[in-house]
Amino acid sequence: MAVSVDTVYQRVLGILNKEQRGYVTPQEFNLFANQAQLDIFEQYFYDINQFGRLHGNSTEFSDMLNILNEKIALFEENNATLTYFASSNGFWALPANLYKLGTVIYNQIEVERVDPKEYLYINSSPLSRPQNNRPIYVADTRGFKAYGDAELTSGVTCNYIKKPADINWGYQIVFNEPLYNAATSVDFELHPSDETELVIKILELAGLLIKDISMYQVENQEDIQRTQQEKQ
Repeated sequence: MAVSVDTVYQRVLGILNKEQRGYVTPQEFNLFANQAQLDIFEQYFYDINQFGRLHGNSTEFSDMLNILNEKIALFEENNATLTYFASSNGFWALPANLYKLGTVIYNQIEVERVDPKEYLYINSSPLSRPQNNRPIYVADTRGFKAYGDAELTSGVTCNYIKKPADINWGYQIVFNEPLYNAATSVDFELHPSDETELVIKILELAGLLIKDISMYQVENQEDIQRTQQEKQ
């Protein structure tokens, strides 16, 4: 499930050409498209927080909280394999595409996160020290260290939400014109229902690029109206 990068680009170009607003190069489009995708993706979590405070909608296909959870589910990675680096003062490295860390797991048991001060307190007493059946982990700038009966160096996985992959409208030059190349392209990873919002956000950025404030104002107003409708 994805949104075609070529479809979005052609729609952006079509609107700009129709309104005689200018042209967006493939390089500019890729830059704007990645920013638009990240903006929409991060907005999921702000909206989850807002809609979570409201009463749910009993209509199956219009409950915004369910819709947002469905969108976020596209980025969930469960029981992801982690790499332990056994160099001096070894640690578990977090996934390179990590956006939000969920549950850390050791042999199907949830590992509790504690801060460094708590770890010192917990580890100071034989009664509270971590064990394999109640493990803990301490995060640091490199990743984290996990402890059971001893420091855990294997059997640790995690659930997490990954960042969207960078999109790319790949092309090759034919007769001095960029021609779409599917083999080198990367589609948007967002939910298909976000295709319209992607076009709008990219047009906002394109309007600023070509210094057409009216284009930016029109597209930004449509974006605001659409958001307000979704949140009613």
